[in-house]
Amino acid sequence: MKKDIHPEYKMGTVTCACGNVFQTRSVIGDMKVEICSSCHPFFTGKQKLVDSAGRVEKFRRKYNRK
Repeated sequence: MKKDIHPEYKMGTVTCACGNVFQTRSVIGDMKVEICSSCHPFFTGKQKLVDSAGRVEKFRRKYNRK
């Protein structure tokens, strides 16, 4: 590997919106995320709607059939 071209990996804290906090190494350092493996539906088996910018309500209004 060439010297002085690779980014420096440092310890960083990842904080999820659900409250989960864990340590990892990354180029960025500290990060805040919306979904982690503790609250993601694929890993938990529970469905959770994450609504950003009102998309779920907009979809329901658009396709509301009576």
